[in-house]
Amino acid sequence: MSEALDSREPPTWLTRAEWGMWQAFLNGSEYDLRTGEPELDDPNGDHDWGDERTVRARVIALLLLHGPPPLLGRVASLHVSGARITDVLDLSGGIIEPYFELRQCRFEREVRMSEARMHTARLVDCYIPRVEAARLSTDGDLHLPRCSIPEGIKLTDATIGTDLLLNEATVGSGRRIRAIAADGITVSQELQASLLLTDGEVSLRGATVGSSLHMFGTVLRNTKGRYALHAPQMTVEHVASFADANKGRSSQLQGSTTPASGTPVPFTPEGGGRWRTKHFECTGGVVLDDGRFGSSLVIENARFELKRDQELSLRRISTPELNFTPRAPERGLIVLSGATVEKLLDRVGSWPRDQRLWMAGFTYQQAIPKEGHFNVRERLRWLSAATPEYSPLPYEQLALMYRNSGEDTNARAVLLAKQRRRRETLPLVGKVWGYLQDWTVAYGYRPAQAALWMALLWAVSAVYFGANPPDPLKHGESPHWNATLYSLDLLLPVISLGQDDAWDPAGGPQWVAAGLILLGWILATTVATGATRLLRRQ
Repeated sequence: MSEALDSREPPTWLTRAEWGMWQAFLNGSEYDLRTGEPELDDPNGDHDWGDERTVRARVIALLLLHGPPPLLGRVASLHVSGARITDVLDLSGGIIEPYFELRQCRFEREVRMSEARMHTARLVDCYIPRVEAARLSTDGDLHLPRCSIPEGIKLTDATIGTDLLLNEATVGSGRRIRAIAADGITVSQELQASLLLTDGEVSLRGATVGSSLHMFGTVLRNTKGRYALHAPQMTVEHVASFADANKGRSSQLQGSTTPASGTPVPFTPEGGGRWRTKHFECTGGVVLDDGRFGSSLVIENARFELKRDQELSLRRISTPELNFTPRAPERGLIVLSGATVEKLLDRVGSWPRDQRLWMAGFTYQQAIPKEGHFNVRERLRWLSAATPEYSPLPYEQLALMYRNSGEDTNARAVLLAKQRRRRETLPLVGKVWGYLQDWTVAYGYRPAQAALWMALLWAVSAVYFGANPPDPLKHGESPHWNATLYSLDLLLPVISLGQDDAWDPAGGPQWVAAGLILLGWILATTVATGATRLLRRQ
């Protein structure tokens, strides 16, 4: 453990600015070096900061790792605003007891906190070339809101005791591929990354978030690599949101456990009173494969710009609710293969119309249109786009969903569409037999259709035989002639009404009678096939 200095007296080699910071540390008060002029206080500017606003990183490290005891009745802490910090701030491997907060500071070189242990660290609205914090462990928060970090952040296997805050930060990747490398990170409460702007890959593979993940109005861009967001095997205990930032979400943007001063919501234009919505935008592939989302996964009104070989991949995710209402990407794939969802909330315009939707093995219990009307015909077009090659499971899944919700008519329509898709994969004989079943009884899913065919044949044949009655088979023993009953007896292949055996048609009537018997058997066979399929489903 780091040992504190015995004396409160500052070293003689401190500069005037550093001496003031030392005294503020002993008192636990803020040390403000800002001028009050926004242009000169902007940490991203190239103006001259001057020696009176410059402190060395080694002095900050000295205070945090081996700081002197505070004044009596005070708590030692480091609050610095508006300072230029030279050299590398290296806290790697250290145990940092004091709370520290740096605001509107400009770091000339990177900040290193790898394998350090601390309570809470807040760097707000600072310019930092790079943050190296692999395996960092905090008991409280790690805040980096509104910071500019052009060379990226490394938080691999870090453990954050409460919240990780990246709201409104601008993070680049420099010469690297990744802007944020946070594989294996554990955040005990919220990971807030709303209004974040990144240039490079954001990697959260195997991340664990104990509460919620918010990316409202965030812009993720990666033009140098394949993925803008690579987060397979991520676990979020409650909600993961990739959605609009708007006035209605101001409380979520600011968070319930973070100081409001750290996360303002700048949606109003200068001098105006109207709120402006900012969309979640992503340029590059997104991978959330094998993710677990305890309450819901929200991808709402988002914009995705994908290349042809890139994906919005949700393979094998598991969540009670998937809110999927983005704008359909013009290129790339949407993949839901193997995903398990209890409730799907979507809209027609969120799904690609061509064969860029894959969802083999996608299971859901409810599919509810969140906007507009998503009728069964549109659902079938949705399935057709998702199955360029025939697969029965998506159709059976949709039919099951309709049946469980009591919409049996829609369920039959889906299963009929499945049989028609299957027919296209059969050889010629199978196709002919399939068309015959379709035209007659619609594969058993429309039994009334068979009744209409029977009624039509019955009526036509009754008129025909009424005009062309056959001779009796045995004179004096035949029943009274009735063309209607005779035609019905020919059509019914099993039931006998005593008419067809009593008359002896010849010539044309004989061929008509044979045709009626054949059509009757075909209708009966197809009805039996459909009834068998219905009983098997039940």
